[in-house]
Amino acid sequence: MKFRTAKYSLGQIVKHRKYPFRGVIFDIDPTFSNTEEWWLSIPEDVRPTKEQPFYHLFAENAETEYVAYVSEQNLLPDESGQPVRHPQIAEMFERTGDGGYKLRSRGMN
Repeated sequence: MKFRTAKYSLGQIVKHRKYPFRGVIFDIDPTFSNTEEWWLSIPEDVRPTKEQPFYHLFAENAETEYVAYVSEQNLLPDESGQPVRHPQIAEMFERTGDGGYKLRSRGMN
């Protein structure tokens, strides 16, 4: 199996290509690694291939915050510069001057 290099990186803000949500990437799988049941729950006409990076997002839409699992083909960079309001972001990331996020450095104390 050939692994593709992930197009997006940890801390990057992305948005879904089709659905109105956006989020901060907190983990990346080189290929699909969720359950078959989850996979089959995606409507066949929009089901992505498994042989691509999949991203774990601290996500938000207009109503709520949640964790999303999204294929690379369904993501676009979010250029809005707006912060993402998911409550878990602050545990892992800090805001950067350009409006993005970087992993918090773990103190050695």
